Amino acid sequence: MTQGPLLTFLSDYGLDDEFVGVCHGVIARRCPTARVIDITHAIPRHDIRAGALTLLGALPYMPAGVHLAVVDPEVGAVGTHARRAVAVRPAAAEHLLVGPDNGLLALALEQLGGALEAVEIGRSAERLEPVSATFHGRDIFAPVAAALAAGAPLAGLGEPLDVESLRALELPVAVVGERELRAHALHFDHFGNVTLDADHGQLAAAGLRLGGELVIERDGRSHRGRYATTFADVAPGELLLYEDARATAALAVNRGSAREALRLERDDELSVRPA
Repeated sequence: MTQGPLLTFLSDYGLDDEFVGVCHGVIARRCPTARVIDITHAIPRHDIRAGALTLLGALPYMPAGVHLAVVDPEVGAVGTHARRAVAVRPAAAEHLLVGPDNGLLALALEQLGGALEAVEIGRSAERLEPVSATFHGRDIFAPVAAALAAGAPLAGLGEPLDVESLRALELPVAVVGERELRAHALHFDHFGNVTLDADHGQLAAAGLRLGGELVIERDGRSHRGRYATTFADVAPGELLLYEDARATAALAVNRGSAREALRLERDDELSVRPA
C-alpha cells in the first residue's frame, strides 16, 4: 500500500480550541492522502524563538515533506508591523517549509542548507476566502501547505521572493574566555532544563572536561555542579552541565529545575568555569 505525502505541523495554538483540528480539516480537504505529524502545538504563545528551536530539533527526525509552522504574533498586521506569509524550498532535497516570515523558519532553513527558492503566499490562489485577519493558519498556511503536499509547484503558489530578504532570527552569542564560558539562557524545556547558546567545542575551549566539577556564576551568586553525561550522574537535587539531545550545552538539576535553581530568564548571561 502506497503511503501519502508527509506534512508536519507545529504551532502555538494549544489544544483547548478548535484551531488545530480546523487546520487538519483544511489540509484533508485539499490533500486527502496527506499524513500529518503534529510536532507540537504547545509552543508558548507568540514565542517565535521557542518555535524556531523546536522546529530545528525536530526536523532531523522527520521524513522529507512539507513542514508547516505557525507562531504568528503579527498575524493580519499591516504597515511597519506586517510580516510576509511564505513558502520556501531549502537546499535539502524534498523538503518545503511554510509559515510566517518572522524568523520562525530561519534556523530550520539554515539546517537544511539555506533557502533556494521562496514565494510570498499571502495572495495565493490556494488561500481560503474570505481570509480572516486573525487566522492565517487556517486560511493561508494550511491550504498552501496542503497544495504543496498534493504536488502543486512552489512557483505557482505565490509571488517570487529574494531568498536573501527572508527574516533571520537574532540570538545571543556565547563567548569563550580563559577557562571561562560566558553563555546565555537560550530556551527552557518542560522540565526546567536550560539550553545554552554553546556547543561541545566551546565547552572544551573553556577548559571544561566531562566528569569535572564546575562553578556557575549568575548575578553575583555561585553554584557548584558537574559536567556530566546524564541526569543520574549526579545526586538528586544537584546541578549538572550536559549536552542535550540536540548536542547543545544545557543545564539541569537531577529531579529538579535548573531554571528555578538559578533564577534564570531568557537571555540571562551566566559564567561557567572549571572548579
